[in-house]
Amino acid sequence: MTKQPSHRDAVTLGDQTVQRGTGGETHQTAQGDVPTLTTQLGVPVADNQNTLKAGARGPSLLEDFHFREKIFHFDHERIPERVVHARGYGAHGFFELTHPLSDVTCADALQRKGERVPAFVRFSTVAGSKGSFDLARDARGFAVKLYTKQGNWDIVGNNIPVFFIQDAIKFPDMVHAVKEEPDRAFPQAQSAHDNFWDFISLTPESMNMIMWVMSDRGIPRSFRFMEGFGVHTFRLVTAQGKATYAKFHWKPKQGLQSVVWNEAVKLNGADPDFHRRDLWNAIQAGQYPEWELGVQLFDDEFADSFDFDILDATKLIPEELVPVRPVGRLVLDRMVDNFFAETEQVAFCTQNIVPGIDFTNDPLLQGRNFSYLDTQLKRLGSTNFTHLPINAPKCPFHTLQQDGHMAMHNPRGRVNYEPNSWGGQEGGPRENPQTGFKSFPAEVSGLKERVRSEKFADHYSQARQFYKSQTPTEQTHIQQAIIFELSKVETPAIRARVVSHLRTLHTELAQAVATGLGLKDLPPAAPPARPPLDLP
Repeated sequence: MTKQPSHRDAVTLGDQTVQRGTGGETHQTAQGDVPTLTTQLGVPVADNQNTLKAGARGPSLLEDFHFREKIFHFDHERIPERVVHARGYGAHGFFELTHPLSDVTCADALQRKGERVPAFVRFSTVAGSKGSFDLARDARGFAVKLYTKQGNWDIVGNNIPVFFIQDAIKFPDMVHAVKEEPDRAFPQAQSAHDNFWDFISLTPESMNMIMWVMSDRGIPRSFRFMEGFGVHTFRLVTAQGKATYAKFHWKPKQGLQSVVWNEAVKLNGADPDFHRRDLWNAIQAGQYPEWELGVQLFDDEFADSFDFDILDATKLIPEELVPVRPVGRLVLDRMVDNFFAETEQVAFCTQNIVPGIDFTNDPLLQGRNFSYLDTQLKRLGSTNFTHLPINAPKCPFHTLQQDGHMAMHNPRGRVNYEPNSWGGQEGGPRENPQTGFKSFPAEVSGLKERVRSEKFADHYSQARQFYKSQTPTEQTHIQQAIIFELSKVETPAIRARVVSHLRTLHTELAQAVATGLGLKDLPPAAPPARPPLDLP
């Protein structure tokens, strides 16, 4: 695969306009002489857009010191509040298997019809602090922890099937941009400000997510009326080692509902805890919310038939092409006993998978696997956060890990290492090649470089498809949402750049937004890295 100059230049341009520095190396850009971005130790950075991978579609490499430093620092920015998804609300329940998947996976929880496993679910907003209001225009976290017989399986998703960025190295930048501006500490829990739209206008891969967030999906009526998506492509693996790609979907049995902007403004003023209160009241009244878990399943041959890359988290696979196969039902039937002990201290990690589930080389997922564990250490103060009841597995577990801050479980007896020559119970736990977790032996080859697959480069086709799929009323809501957001942007050039992307996306949408903003002339369409397609 080769690099994408037009795609890279557009993104790099944005980063270079916001770097700060007091000296050192500078270089020429379209904005003039700017400081060279470096690591914290002063090492000049050549590429701040892509993690280091083994080939364009290969896995991210642990030796990427720039990414590790960047995400490490980002993960530790705030205590004790979560950096993102700070405002959350959780409940207990169960997952019941209705349609076994024994033909495509050996995951124990997906084998026997009618079997139930305990579950804990946390819903959240992304951008606001713990004290922000519930009905913000924002993506919503939809994180599910299943306490299976093979260990805890976390499906850490959102209520929108795509995401803003393709590579985890951009996550700190995206979150910094959407959070309150650092010199003034506002606006809170809102994306209607210069920094966010400046980043979006320089990051065309975000356009699909923007359409979803600016739609009615961005302000759900209730947690109970919200879809959930695993976002990434995962693998399901059989005991024989056969793998099938999978995308996870949670579909609410209550239906899908949202509120419009003027309703949200009134509700936030009258009851900023509206979503929390709704879930509490429903469960206390015995009106237990329920979702159907479904999967989209496909193989390598089918994946290769797409014009986009299945490892690209800014894309979805239309259900018309790959129908969602029902798997089971998730029911929430019990509120927490203590909000802090459970909802605040629950630790979700994308790396928490069980035998029969495996990762793909999605560069956003690969980075999340590193970031989440690091974040929990900072938030909860100890590597022993798994000892907390809300995070502990409900199946038997045996490790040789010991000590550390707030250790509640330590190995018993004299043996705390392996291999050892002690026999039986005295020798402690040993690896089990028969039932232990095995990674799918995917073939990996390629140059070690910072690059993305060329098939990641279409940033507008699915965004256009989503907009065209909306009813005229819903399209009007999208137009009004973007007009409102950009009306709060003080810099005319940022507004114009966003409208130029919208023109590439859909001319009528761009014209409506330009008219609403009072722009005299419609900016020229942004040159796409790959010309958009008119998808059905």
